[in-house]
Amino acid sequence: MIDCARTLGETTEVATTNDLKNGTTLKLDGGELWNVVEFQHVKPGKGGAFVRTKLKNVTSGKVVDKTFNAGAKVEFANVDRREMQYLYNDGESFVFMDAETYDQIIVPDQVVGKNADFMMESATVTVAMHEGEPLYVELPPSIEVTITETAPGVQGDRSTGGTKSATVETGATVQVPLFIGNGERIKVDTRSGDYLGRVN
Repeated sequence: MIDCARTLGETTEVATTNDLKNGTTLKLDGGELWNVVEFQHVKPGKGGAFVRTKLKNVTSGKVVDKTFNAGAKVEFANVDRREMQYLYNDGESFVFMDAETYDQIIVPDQVVGKNADFMMESATVTVAMHEGEPLYVELPPSIEVTITETAPGVQGDRSTGGTKSATVETGATVQVPLFIGNGERIKVDTRSGDYLGRVN
C-alpha cells in the first residue's frame, strides 16, 4: 500500500486502483482533486475485473460514480490534513493557527463555505492543504452552541414534533423544538444543521 498523504517533496504520486483507500485524494481530469468516498473491487464472471468508486470533488462537493479497470494507474494527490485552531474572521477570510507550528494561515471565505455557520472561535478544525493552498475545512461532526434568540419556550406536549427557528451564538439559524428557550445550550450536526439535543 502507498500512503501518499505523508509524501514530502512530491505533489502527486502515480499508483494503481489496488492502492485506493477511503479518504484518498485523486488527481483526475486535468488536475481536479477528488476524494474517494467509497470503493468496491468487482470481479465479474466474464470480462476483466474493475473498481467501482464514489468520488467527491474537493472544491465543489459534487459526488460522482466512476469505474476504473482493476490495476489501472491513477494519480494520487498529496493532501496535507492538519489540525488547526480557528482564530478570527477579518470580513473576507478566516484565520487559523497550526496547532503544532503556531504558523497562521488565511483561508478565503469560499473555501470555508457553509462551515462558517458553525465556526466557533478557538475551535479545533481540520484544514486540508495541497501545494500550500487550502482546499477545504472540516469541522467536528457536532458542536455545542448557546441559543441567543428564539421565541419563548413552550412547555407541554413534546410529542407533537413542532419546531421553531433559533439563532445560535455563531449567527446560524437552526430549527429547534418548541420547548427550547433563550440561553439554552444545544448540540447541532455541523454537516446538516440539524438539532441533535439539549445539553445539560
